[in-house]
Amino acid sequence: MTNLYVITGGTGGMGKATAMRLAKGNAFLLADMNEERLAQTAEELTAAGAVQVEYMIADISKRESVKALADKAASMGELVGLVHTAGLSPTMADWKKIMEVNAVGTAYILDEFIHLAGPKTSAVMISSMSAHMVPATPEMRAALKNPLDEAFMPTMEKMSQGTPGGSYTTSKLAVIEMVKDLAWAWGEKGARLNSISPGTIDTAMGRQEKEESQQMAVLLAHTPLRREGDADEIAKAVEFLLSDAASYVTGTDLLVDGGTIANMARMSQAMQQNQQ
Repeated sequence: MTNLYVITGGTGGMGKATAMRLAKGNAFLLADMNEERLAQTAEELTAAGAVQVEYMIADISKRESVKALADKAASMGELVGLVHTAGLSPTMADWKKIMEVNAVGTAYILDEFIHLAGPKTSAVMISSMSAHMVPATPEMRAALKNPLDEAFMPTMEKMSQGTPGGSYTTSKLAVIEMVKDLAWAWGEKGARLNSISPGTIDTAMGRQEKEESQQMAVLLAHTPLRREGDADEIAKAVEFLLSDAASYVTGTDLLVDGGTIANMARMSQAMQQNQQ
């Protein structure tokens, strides 16, 4: 049976870079919102050695769309890799849409695709280093585990203060909390489930955020490696978590941020000294 990789946000920087790394000899189902870009990416994957490439326009904030994606995947082969990169950043939408896509959409992905998971399956959800900046209480973490609860959105409006930035960081923490919480259920199928928290990455989305947010420049200035990451560096981390090299890794989040979060205390101290 053909090894199948499903990649949401499959034409974006991280999603496409991951697909290209895995291209040779594998089958793919790509999901995104732009059909022209999907068709172009499919051509590039085929040229790179993929044996089969299908694609679907999918709105991950709608359960019926995610279910259709999972049904399509079930007809294509054995799911060995699920990579969920689709998401919205703070400059792209209001708080509600960001939460619906980043948190609720991820919950739909995990809820529908667990039915396809087996001993060869590894799933990677994309979070963000910003999730590690949230001063989360145990009560907040508990609420973030189940975006499909009917009380979730009203609770999140309060927690995020109804702002795009607050919604983004909270929604990305929800990704991490879901991964930790659901690792047991996926493990019962023999499957692994992890997340990756990218730092400042040179993608179209990352460049848009950098242009409109001074905070991004501050974070980059205090990143130990003194540079942005690129999409392929995230793809390499995804490739590792999908591979047998990570066969005993599940239920965890991998920071790929150039050391930014590790340097947060030093950065805060330096900023306080500058203000004195």
